[in-house]
This record gives sequence, structure tokens and C-alpha cells, in this order.
Amino acid sequence: MTSDEASRSSAGEPPSDCPLCPRLVALRRELRGREPVWHNAPVLDLGPRSARLLIVGLAPGMRGANRTGRAFTGDDAGRLLFATLAQYGFSRGLYDARADDGVELIDCLIANVVRCVPPGNRPLPAELAACRPFFVATIEKMSELRVIVALGRVAHEGVLRALSAKLRDHPFAHGREHILTSNMLKHDVLLIDSYHCSRLNTNTGALTPEMFRAIFARAHALLEGGTMRA
Repeated sequence: MTSDEASRSSAGEPPSDCPLCPRLVALRRELRGREPVWHNAPVLDLGPRSARLLIVGLAPGMRGANRTGRAFTGDDAGRLLFATLAQYGFSRGLYDARADDGVELIDCLIANVVRCVPPGNRPLPAELAACRPFFVATIEKMSELRVIVALGRVAHEGVLRALSAKLRDHPFAHGREHILTSNMLKHDVLLIDSYHCSRLNTNTGALTPEMFRAIFARAHALLEGGTMRA
């Protein structure tokens, strides 16, 4: 085992050639042939495990994180997310859409419920289930976790399933808040739902920058002593 693979294993992350999902393995291999300089492997969590804020996405974008190797880096979704994080003090450094641009996350961690790029950006239920232990490991290591922002319905449901919460009790809606309790958590956490910051949502107006900023303004206020509501 290489030092990189040992590090992935100790962090509860999938190996670079994770074999669990045949469809995702096939796509990774195809992309490695077409784009050999791309990352084309499971994308690791980004940020400190000591963070109080967890941001949950769906999966790496093909020309974003799957290309650059860093979560939400290299596509339109990343530009909006990192600009918003900087505005509310959750990052420092100048985001330049590269894994080596020096941006550092502050008191927040970004994770995807699926670590590999799926065809059409649509993971299958079996793929979500296969990747769930890695996401659970992320939450288990975040001992100071207080707030979770879920980007999209699939991320929202991924959080609920990871914490063994009932989906019917926590319907998804942009801006909706849910107080979650779990044996996995030292404290109750607040889940805040947001539409995903994808180009589709921003181009159609389903999500505006103002709507997205309001989500992180609320997360910031909570971490500064605001009151949970559900």
C-alpha cells in the first residue's frame, strides 16, 4: 500500500481505484483513457475535521472536481460556493479554480455523498448505498459538528440516511431547517437545505446568488450563537 492509499484508509476514504461500483469504475477508466492528466479518482473531503460546519454535495463534477481532484473546484458550482464561503469567513485565499490555488477552508468541511463522478451526474441508489460508509466516517470524525448545509435533495437524503433519520419526517425545501439527533453525534445538529449551486439551477433562476448567500449567512449566525429552529 502506498503512503497515499494508507492516508486514504486511515481517513475513512475510498482507495483511488475503489472497486465498489462497476458503473463508476467503468467511467473512471474511460476518462483516464480520454483525459489522462485529470484526477479521475474518488475525490477526498476538503477541510478540517475539527470544523463545525459540514457542506454536503452530490458527487464530483466531471470537469470540476473529477478533473482537478479538489471538491467543488473547476466548474461554475465551485465558483459560486467558494465566493460565498469567502464572504462569510469560511475560507481564506484567492480561489483560482485550481487544486493548488492555496485556498484554505476555515471551520468548514466539504464532502460529497458519492466520491466518484457518476454518468450524467446521477448516481444510482446502489452507488449511494455503497459510498455511504465513507460519508458516515466523515461525520463520525467531526466531533465539533454543529451545522450541516445540504446542497440539493440527494445530499439532504444522504445526510438523513447517514444519521438514520426518517426521510418522511424531514422533507426537503430550500431554506428549510431540521434539528437532527443521532447516537453518532455528540450534540444535536441543524441541517439547512439549499438548492444545489449547479449551473442549471443558477442559469434557470431556481437559485440566485442572494438565495445562496442567505443560507450561509444563517449558518454563520448559528455558529456565532444563533438559535436553532425547525
